[in-house]
Amino acid sequence: MLDMSWGEVMLIGGVALIVIGPKDLPKALRTLGQITTKVRRMAGEFQSQFNEAIREAELEEVRRDVEGVKRTVDAARPTFNPVDTIRNEIRSAVEGRPGSGGRETGATDTGSFDVPRPTPEQQAARMHDAPPPASAAETPPTTSGSKTETGPTP
Repeated sequence: MLDMSWGEVMLIGGVALIVIGPKDLPKALRTLGQITTKVRRMAGEFQSQFNEAIREAELEEVRRDVEGVKRTVDAARPTFNPVDTIRNEIRSAVEGRPGSGGRETGATDTGSFDVPRPTPEQQAARMHDAPPPASAAETPPTTSGSKTETGPTP
């Protein structure tokens, strides 16, 4: 409490009793208590207003950050369209072309290699999860003994 010992408090009480008098001392102590209560209340209100001002300053900073992120997203929106990108990837996979690799809509594929289109039998087999029919050109060579054979497997 203000670094006062009991002895100092008793000395102040004795002086107050002599100066104020025993008749008016309770009224003076009550007034002192009311003043102390008002000072504490004012200090509490000041502290709450100060904390609210700090909170608003932090919220304003967060609000500015959110607006900056929103502006960045709005600036990137016309160039990035995930739905179109996925649609183009699926379309190119169905048509048997290599994927667009994340290119925008309307981009042309200028690859340096050609991918053969699957035959209708291979497409049907792929749709039904069955292995595609083997042809003589697609069968890997088999080895038996010392000579190498090519052709369909028996």
